[in-house]
Amino acid sequence: MSIMIHIYYTGVNGAAKKFAEEMMKTGVVEAIRKEKGNEGYAYFSSFEDPETILLIDRWKDQEALDVHHASSMMETIIALREKYDLHMQVERYLLDDVGVPSSDHKFIRK
Repeated sequence: MSIMIHIYYTGVNGAAKKFAEEMMKTGVVEAIRKEKGNEGYAYFSSFEDPETILLIDRWKDQEALDVHHASSMMETIIALREKYDLHMQVERYLLDDVGVPSSDHKFIRK
């Protein structure tokens, strides 16, 4: 059962966007995506709140997430959060193994 985490980064004067850009430009994002157990790592911007960036982070299981949290990469991430003075709201979801039920497929345009 995968774990999906939504982290809403909020700052001022475009700080959240600058943080995400630096995470990508410095190779941190690519390194995280290559970590064992990472199933997705992507940033999204809000149309309603330009000062908020959403990170959707997905891991195979808690063990993979724990290894990531114990890695030296977390020090880099935390330092960048501090650099850009970001505040966070976090949501965590456990994904089922079934996925989208077939009864809902009629609502999805492919």
